[in-house]
Amino acid sequence: MTTPTTEASPTPPTDARRSWLRDHSELGVCVLLLALGALVLGDALTMDVEITQRGPVGPKTVPIVVGIGLLVIAALLAVDVLRGGRGEAEGGEDIDLSEPADWRTVLLLAGVFLGAAVLIEPAGFPVAGALLFWGAAFALGSRRFDRDPLIAAVLSLATYVIFNNLLGVPLPGGPLMGVL
Repeated sequence: MTTPTTEASPTPPTDARRSWLRDHSELGVCVLLLALGALVLGDALTMDVEITQRGPVGPKTVPIVVGIGLLVIAALLAVDVLRGGRGEAEGGEDIDLSEPADWRTVLLLAGVFLGAAVLIEPAGFPVAGALLFWGAAFALGSRRFDRDPLIAAVLSLATYVIFNNLLGVPLPGGPLMGVL
């Protein structure tokens, strides 16, 4: 007579894996640096450069150096993390690590930036810039509706004039192109 045996099913050590990943979370930064370095290096090596434009230091030099630097830093950081190195948590006096992230402010700022990016071509930089500056001030907590839009408009117009007229960097003027 045989007795039924209960075999323990092999369970993957998910808790141990999660714990190891949590303890080595800086490897995510290594992967990001590695991908960014490969992208920069790949773009630099496939860059079309005419033979007449090349000299001892051509347009490929700096991207190649930056790409190699990113790859080296990614490798060194990975070795440090795997040997037990850990980054220290931010201990600044103006940061309370026990408080959750303020996602409302982050999403408001992202919306303002995306809105300005969409509006810059049809409305022009002065209008889009004013909305960007005022929206950023609003998202960061300023509720001075009498002062903030005026400051944003002046700051946007000054930026437009400095870049467009003084520095020669053309910015889209939009409907104000004939006025400015």
